[in-house]
Amino acid sequence: MQWMSDEEYMKLTGLEISAVEELIQRGKLTIKVQDGLRYIDPSRGSAEVVPAQLRKLADRNTHEMMVQPEFIEKTIGTIINLHEKVLDAKDETIVAVKVENTFLREALASLQELYDEDRKTIATFTEQLKLSQQEVEFMRRKYKLMWNKAIEEHTDK
Repeated sequence: MQWMSDEEYMKLTGLEISAVEELIQRGKLTIKVQDGLRYIDPSRGSAEVVPAQLRKLADRNTHEMMVQPEFIEKTIGTIINLHEKVLDAKDETIVAVKVENTFLREALASLQELYDEDRKTIATFTEQLKLSQQEVEFMRRKYKLMWNKAIEEHTDK
């Protein structure tokens, strides 16, 4: 239950405070007092707030606005057709997502294989680089010894 203050209820209904007081005195509105403030239940007594003439107009307009059964059948048929189209589109989307998922899985497996091959290639190149560096170091020492020996022989003569 939603309670409203007097001011909120007056804004909602457009009634003056005197009219609200009169409805309360006649017992047409349900109220409660809490912390010194009066609250009104807007769901009760709304029939008393709406003037009788407006109720008559509303009743008459309701009868004039009767919907023909053919219109209701067509509307329901349209809604059912739209629902079926949505379901078909959903099924197509699910199939497309499954195909894409399969493709992505295969692509990921292929990339993993390429990655593994690249790791093996990098390991092989690293090993070859180490061997080449060892060979260069060996040749550097060899040439250093040869040049040192050549310089010693040349200085001895």
